[in-house]
Amino acid sequence: MYNPTPFQEDRAPALVALIRDHPLATVVRHSAEGLSADHVPLLYKPNDNGLGTLIGHVAKNNPLWQVSNNEELLLVFQGASTYISPNWYATKAVHHKVVPTWNYAVVHAHCTLQAVQEPEQLLGILTELTQHHEANQPKPWQVKDAPAEFTHTLLNHIVGIRLNIVRWQGKWKVSQNQPAENRQSVVEGLLNNPTQMHTQMAHLVKSKNGGD
Repeated sequence: MYNPTPFQEDRAPALVALIRDHPLATVVRHSAEGLSADHVPLLYKPNDNGLGTLIGHVAKNNPLWQVSNNEELLLVFQGASTYISPNWYATKAVHHKVVPTWNYAVVHAHCTLQAVQEPEQLLGILTELTQHHEANQPKPWQVKDAPAEFTHTLLNHIVGIRLNIVRWQGKWKVSQNQPAENRQSVVEGLLNNPTQMHTQMAHLVKSKNGGD
């Protein structure tokens, strides 16, 4: 990934936070037909001897889980992103030398994959994923809420995956290349047009550029 120095984000807590907030990974690999991409929600788990592990599951018919243990996959986690209007730059009123751009935050994780087919381990992965994503529900759904025979039948049709992170990099393109007055006016422009994505991006622009 082209990643100029001002946009590089190497702090592990920031990379982990983006993955946890935007867990749907685009998993890119070389297949017999050429480049292939799958979209898989994953849960990040820290470990003591590396950058961490990502767990999830795919359909048994999906050939992704059959890659070799030493094949490296590229996982892309897309965070907040939004169009930035030239009208939001304070310097537009001074010299008009401004153009549109797109702000975004993204993590690229290079991983190796281990398939998990043992029923109890697979059930453990499903339980962890469910508990994580149901945590904010008023009455969290649990795997055991479904009939056991129904759950075990479904287990026959999926395969768990563990992805060990070999290396990763983050790119936070959030107006760092603009003067301070433009960074502030971009935040104001985003918050004057409030959407969930605009609010997230305003926070990124402020935090990456020394704001609150």
